[in-house]
Amino acid sequence: MTSKTLFEPYTLGSLTLSNRIVMAPLTRNRAGPGFVPGDLAAEYYGQRASAGLLISEATQISQQGQGYQDTPGIYSQAQIEGWRKVTSAVHAKGGRIFLQLWHVGRVSHIDLQENGAAPVAPSAIRAQTKTFVNNGFVDVSGPRALELAELPRIVDDFRQAAANAIAAGFDGVEIHGANGYLLDQFAKDGANVRTDAYGGSVENRARLMLEVTAAVVNEIGAERTGIRISPVSPANGISSSDPQAQFDYIVDKLDALDIAYIHVVEGATGGPRDIAPFDFGSLRRRFKNTYIANNGYDLELAALRLAEDRSDLFAFGRPFIANPDLVERLKTRAPLAALDPATLYGGGSAGYTDYPALSAASNP
Repeated sequence: MTSKTLFEPYTLGSLTLSNRIVMAPLTRNRAGPGFVPGDLAAEYYGQRASAGLLISEATQISQQGQGYQDTPGIYSQAQIEGWRKVTSAVHAKGGRIFLQLWHVGRVSHIDLQENGAAPVAPSAIRAQTKTFVNNGFVDVSGPRALELAELPRIVDDFRQAAANAIAAGFDGVEIHGANGYLLDQFAKDGANVRTDAYGGSVENRARLMLEVTAAVVNEIGAERTGIRISPVSPANGISSSDPQAQFDYIVDKLDALDIAYIHVVEGATGGPRDIAPFDFGSLRRRFKNTYIANNGYDLELAALRLAEDRSDLFAFGRPFIANPDLVERLKTRAPLAALDPATLYGGGSAGYTDYPALSAASNP
């Protein structure tokens, strides 16, 4: 057991975080025309800047990478400028923020793709899941398998998106390798039945995720690079027959790249932590830098896991939606406000920037 606390400063690469609490990525579907984050986004993230580290909502690296209505991008100059307002608001309050880089792969719909094209995937296997498009949840469209010659472009899109994120003022980026999106699709044999260099073996299925990570590291530096993984989560219809072998290998290779952190969804995303047998401690032991634990953490569980030295940082997701001052509420053991499910996705300020901090709530 250790004497560390959740509310003490923490060194992440060259950054000093004010505490060990991370705001997890939270899709809110409120980007403006051109998939540009607007002034409301700057207000929203600025309100939550007391988190030790904020990780932005998932942000597509290209139009092809988009899977949901009104999610922001990081591939145009207007998007860079929009995000710069966000990073300025966070930094003005002493916060730190990484941008999550996203390609959804097969979790998309033809109405979101250029010229109504089919979404792309490692293999032409339709995901058994839904997406949010045209103001409602509908089945995803059937994908086509990516050609081998297309993969270098996707790697380069991640690289350029990382460069754009730094230009927008972010402190670093988090590669989205989790939750059944493109990189996770390649890694897991439930979605990847390729017979070329990107399919079959553990090493081949990990190849695209590792190539993307290496390209981002080469562009912006290892200390500015993190990645999110979800070894056993069935999110978006994904499955794997060998998650322990697959992710032990992936984390060994990520450790060799010396990236800043791995952000690990322990169990089913937003669901049971014990959905499948998996030794998350193996990943912790294999990775020398920061381990961020995610999924179902509250104050008590996070404090226990920190005392046991099973993680360095702890990600909280939905509690941050209705509690912009979540860190202070946890520190003082104040009650947490409940979120309004009706305003989670899309809309304006209601259910986005109008949740009060505890001080405002108690002194209307």
